[in-house]
Amino acid sequence: MASFARMGQEIPVRPVPASWQEQDWVERLEKTIERGANHLLSVQAAEGYWQGELEADTTLESDYIYYLHVLGKADPERIAKLANYVRRRQLADGGWAIYPGGPSELNATCKAYFALKLAGDSTEARHMVQARETVHLLGGLEHTNSYVRFYLALIGVVGWELVPSIPPELMLLPNWFYFNIYEMSSWTRGIVIPMAILSSLRPAWRLPERARVDELFKDPTRKTAAFDWSTQLISWKNVFLALDRGLKLYEKLPWKPLRQRALREAKTWMLNHIERTEGLAAIYPAMMNSIFALMALGHGPDDPLTWREIKEFSRFEIEEGDTIRMQPCVSPVWDTCIAMVALEEAGLPADHPAMVKAADWMLSKQVLGPGDWQVKNKDAEPGGWAFEFRNDFYPDVDDTAFVLMALQRVKYPDPERMEGAIRRGIQWLLSMQNRDGGWGAFDRDNDQKFLCNIPFADHNAMIDPSTADVSARVVECLGRFGWPAEHPAIQRAVKFLLKDQSDDGSWFGRWGVNYVYGTSGVLRALETVSLTARDYCQRALLWLRTMQKADGSFGESLRSYEMPATKGQGPSTPSQTAWGLIGLLAGGDLHEPAIVKAVSYLVHQQKEDGSWSEPDFTGTGFPGVFYLKYHLYRNSFPVYALARYSHQSRGADEYVALKFQPSEFRLRRGF
Repeated sequence: MASFARMGQEIPVRPVPASWQEQDWVERLEKTIERGANHLLSVQAAEGYWQGELEADTTLESDYIYYLHVLGKADPERIAKLANYVRRRQLADGGWAIYPGGPSELNATCKAYFALKLAGDSTEARHMVQARETVHLLGGLEHTNSYVRFYLALIGVVGWELVPSIPPELMLLPNWFYFNIYEMSSWTRGIVIPMAILSSLRPAWRLPERARVDELFKDPTRKTAAFDWSTQLISWKNVFLALDRGLKLYEKLPWKPLRQRALREAKTWMLNHIERTEGLAAIYPAMMNSIFALMALGHGPDDPLTWREIKEFSRFEIEEGDTIRMQPCVSPVWDTCIAMVALEEAGLPADHPAMVKAADWMLSKQVLGPGDWQVKNKDAEPGGWAFEFRNDFYPDVDDTAFVLMALQRVKYPDPERMEGAIRRGIQWLLSMQNRDGGWGAFDRDNDQKFLCNIPFADHNAMIDPSTADVSARVVECLGRFGWPAEHPAIQRAVKFLLKDQSDDGSWFGRWGVNYVYGTSGVLRALETVSLTARDYCQRALLWLRTMQKADGSFGESLRSYEMPATKGQGPSTPSQTAWGLIGLLAGGDLHEPAIVKAVSYLVHQQKEDGSWSEPDFTGTGFPGVFYLKYHLYRNSFPVYALARYSHQSRGADEYVALKFQPSEFRLRRGF
């Protein structure tokens, strides 16, 4: 009998009948699940949570070199280690990519070049010459995004005329106004409000004389030309560019009657949002900008307020050998709920100490205080979960739905506490449903598309509208708690999902790569409410089968975000193969070759220690701009997918009962 070992317990796994398949194959599958589960258990923190590394591109290390110089804490050893990490990721053509296997990207290459200059690299060194040539081939510094230019303007390397205007007077626009700060996505607010302070104060920071980038302009005459106008005369882009010109003239006026009030409002907002969190919005760019803004407001690096932010920011560092790399944020809540669901599927008992401890930690992280989400959702009570250790202003829908699914199966010693947390969580999820029937990540009805034409919206994530993957997560959560397809909230969600489905049957993945992620998530969700027999699900299953490779694997490159012809295509990865398998299991025939081949691929790709290898990025920050690698994805999702296949193949009665019968915590309001 196979077993999982943890905390001195032996967890029995029911033997699989030899009649199911060939006995050796059955045993290998069960051994794969066992090893994978044991590996996950072995990396659980003593406090009960899981936290894998969250990896991004070299723009983080490049910005950190710049940040340390501005801070006046450019320790040569730290700078050298950061520079080593950046240099080792330079591509053969001289540029830097924003994901493994991707092409050289202009903004990343400009940032790397500038950072290496700050680190002391000679502009005549071969790798710097190559980088400069690549920048010119990609369009030159004049075609970088607004954030590259902003950081260069802060230290006087380029003029402010190259930077979009971000007036702090934005803070004075009322919430009922068509455009106000709460019409921007939550992450944009955290990034932009400190930038508005800096844009107004324009501190006279200067770095070493070598910190110049004039040579990166392809056309020296473009040093004062900010952005290209649209060829369509009457367009939102041109409206905002004209407004930007007007604001630049306003900045030159000696008297700005509302400026000081606006700065006070911006500072108050920033300071309030630094509380009950591990740094502003708990994400890299917002935290770095907040440190700069505090310094511009007179709080030096050693001021207790600034030092607190600096200390939190430094926790993103990972030092390894002669390198330092940076994380964009940390993901313990997200990693923990996924690991819990995988282990529960793999057969850990509901009262196993690892699960109870994880649930206890998770319950302590429920956000029960106010947040930005209340601006458009005034009547709802708090009850969500955030992505990080603490980020109380920004609980999110995706984490909350996954956490609730993880908690559902745990036999917790205080059932009243568990029931109360689950009720609050589900009520909060329901309150966040958008008017179109879907769900966004952090806010309700944050969908003013015209704002995507603002010059500083070139990070491609200015708003937070409904997406198929987040909406599917909520439907799956509600379905697992026994909510039927006839419930009005689910009917509205399904209507949104049908409207969002691509012509070929797939769904776009906003937070995971990409159509494989989105399509799998929707199919899994619709399975829980017994809708996978519908035509739209069968078209999605056909698309998945079409995208599967001959060896049973799935792989989709990040190119699919910008090149639709590449959707569903790319290097094979364990996480994406697991997603494909989960989607197929939701509505396909268990014995069809597509499912069996996907299982076989995952079984044969597992390493001896129970983990899987995955060099590629399969997570998404801002599509087309910023991508992520969740280091636990490659282990959690294969365990979950293989365990689901094992359960379904065995026809386990208890599994079917658990999946389809209403939970004791089911909300009855509205039935």
